[in-house]
Amino acid sequence: MTPAADWREAHRRAIEAGRSTYIDPQTGFQVFTELGLERRGHCCGSGCRHCPYQHESMGLDSRVSGAQQPSWLTGAGPPGEPADVLFWSGGKDSFLCYRVLMREAVRPVALLTTFDAASRIVAHQEIGVRQVVRQAEHLGLPLLGVPLHPGHDYVDRIREAVALVPAIARFVFGDLHLRHIREWRDTAFRELADECGATLHFPLWGVSAETLIADLEASGVPCVVSAVTVAAEGVVEVGDEFGREMMERLPDSIDTFGENGEFHTLARVWGP
Repeated sequence: MTPAADWREAHRRAIEAGRSTYIDPQTGFQVFTELGLERRGHCCGSGCRHCPYQHESMGLDSRVSGAQQPSWLTGAGPPGEPADVLFWSGGKDSFLCYRVLMREAVRPVALLTTFDAASRIVAHQEIGVRQVVRQAEHLGLPLLGVPLHPGHDYVDRIREAVALVPAIARFVFGDLHLRHIREWRDTAFRELADECGATLHFPLWGVSAETLIADLEASGVPCVVSAVTVAAEGVVEVGDEFGREMMERLPDSIDTFGENGEFHTLARVWGP
C-alpha cells in the first residue's frame, strides 16, 4: 500500500467513525478529516488535505503552491454558463485544441489541468503548475487545478473537480490519432459526461500533421520541448523548438508530433 493509500484508508475509517481527526500513519501528525472541517463551517485558508470548501479562503498564489483539493487557480473562473472543459497539459496539442475552440467561438472555455499534489508538476510535460497558470492568465481563461494523490482514482478525482463547474457542454481532448487512448477516454469519461449532461469532443482527431503544423505556425506561438523519453534521446533535446525543421529530422521510429510519448512540449503563449 502506498503512503497516500495509507492515509486515505485512515481518513475513510475516521469518517465512518464520525471522528474529526485521524493520525497520518506515515508522519504521525494529526490531520483534520473532511467531516471535522465541515463542522468548522468555513475554509481556514491553510490548504488542508481534506478541505471541503475548495480552498476558498486561500489566495490564488497560495492555491497554486499548496492546495490539495481541486480549485480555481486564476481569477477568471468559473464560467457562468455552459462551458467547454478543455483538458490542458500546457503543450502543443492542448494549445492547438484551444485554437479550434476559439475559432468555433460557440461557448466559454475553461481549462482543466492535473498535476502531482506534492511536486506541483504536470505529469509527462514535466512543467510546473505555475507555468500553466501563466498560460491561462495570458489567454484570459479560467483554470481548474486538480492535484493528484497516489492511490486516488483518476476519473473520480476529475469528477470531484468538475463539480466546481456550474454547467458543462463538452469535455474536450487534444488526442490526434492513438486509437487506444481515444477508446480509453470514451470508456473512462462516458459515464461522467452523461452525469454532467455533456459530450466528449476530439476536435484534432484525424487531422493531418501538415494541417496541425500550419496552424501552429499561423499562431506565432513557440512550443519548446519540455521532456524527452528514451525513445527520442539523442534526437530531441529539452529546449528544442518544435516545428517543421524538427519534424523533418525525426526518424520514422518517432511520431512527428510525439504522440507515442517520445517528447512533450510547453506552449509559450506569452511569446518567445
